[in-house]
Amino acid sequence: MWRINCGDVINRDRCLTVLAERDRVVLVGPPGETAVLTAGQLSQLRVALREAAEQAER
Repeated sequence: MWRINCGDVINRDRCLTVLAERDRVVLVGPPGETAVLTAGQLSQLRVALREAAEQAER
């Protein structure tokens, strides 16, 4: 499981969660919110998604 800190549209702290579950990758966003990510946070998300995809392929 990976957690990527982010914000919402009014700048509150939020979190995206990436899970590898069997042969699927699950991306969980803030409930009822929009996730706003900086370039650094997007890099973290990219890495988490790549690693989760690799785990899901096993």
